[in-house]
Amino acid sequence: MFELKKSQLFYPLRIFFFSLSLLLFVNVGTFSQTPHKIKTIIIDPGHGGSDPGTHGDYQGTLGSFEKNITLAISMKLVDDLKKAMPDVNIIPSRTTDVFMNVREKAQFANEHHGDLFVCIHADAVASLKTGSKIVGYKTEVYHTHHYVGKGKSRKKVYTRHTRRVAIRHYYKIPTSRKGTSTLILAARQTNDKIKALEEGDLGYNTEDDDSTANINYDSPEYKASALLYSQNYFRKSYQLASLIQQEVADETGRPNLGVWQRQKGLWVLHATQMPAVLIETGFVDNYDDERYLNSEKGQDEIAQAITDALVKYRKMVETPKTLANTASDNTPGK
Repeated sequence: MFELKKSQLFYPLRIFFFSLSLLLFVNVGTFSQTPHKIKTIIIDPGHGGSDPGTHGDYQGTLGSFEKNITLAISMKLVDDLKKAMPDVNIIPSRTTDVFMNVREKAQFANEHHGDLFVCIHADAVASLKTGSKIVGYKTEVYHTHHYVGKGKSRKKVYTRHTRRVAIRHYYKIPTSRKGTSTLILAARQTNDKIKALEEGDLGYNTEDDDSTANINYDSPEYKASALLYSQNYFRKSYQLASLIQQEVADETGRPNLGVWQRQKGLWVLHATQMPAVLIETGFVDNYDDERYLNSEKGQDEIAQAITDALVKYRKMVETPKTLANTASDNTPGK
């Protein structure tokens, strides 16, 4: 055995990490679009066609369907964004009541080279409590019996009775939960994102893309680049989601339910090659929220708030100094 001096041990390590960092900076461009320019924003109205999403199902509901709410808000959002950012290409994934599965949505966003993906949804609780009320009464007939006689002569004798019973109407009670939340891909799902990259399962055909034709998916350089790409994806999605939540709360005065990391992955968050957020605009099974989401005023306010958030995000991305100054403030966990 022989013993190395510390300087002899650390020098090759420094060379290794310097080389690795250089590879990261060189290779990360393979997976990211222009970092300081927003050219295209994809707006995705959730559900549609044969997929209605959730719907109002409680006592006093408007009976509204999520697919109609998301389309109405999205169309207003598209109009507002075109006015606020006329030099940016604003593309909705659908403009009518048609169905697109989640893989088609991801493919649509990737094929149109989106720089941001904004998915509009409406929320609902898993199950509503049930209540009841008396709506009338009815007469019910029932029988009792007793035995008379003994031995072989013993017989069962029935007696007829009537009683007044309440007629009850059962109904679902609207949830008290209300407000807006925004979902992003969970940080722990970085490995899932890398797996999707490795499998070429991002919703588009990598065989026709010259930028990925010569990638060695088993190389350490690729693994490192994909990891950095996924971390950058998470950070930017979180920044955008935070801005959206703040603007919606400030402009509408409605509850801010925060930014949530989706633990069960949504495909449109996994497979879109751009920062992506999913906005739960409100609860269709809450009395006030349902009416707000179906009103012109509510839809206009939400669309404008999201627009303002996207305008601010664009300024952050296209102004490196602003982005650097705000990055630490928007870091998850702070």
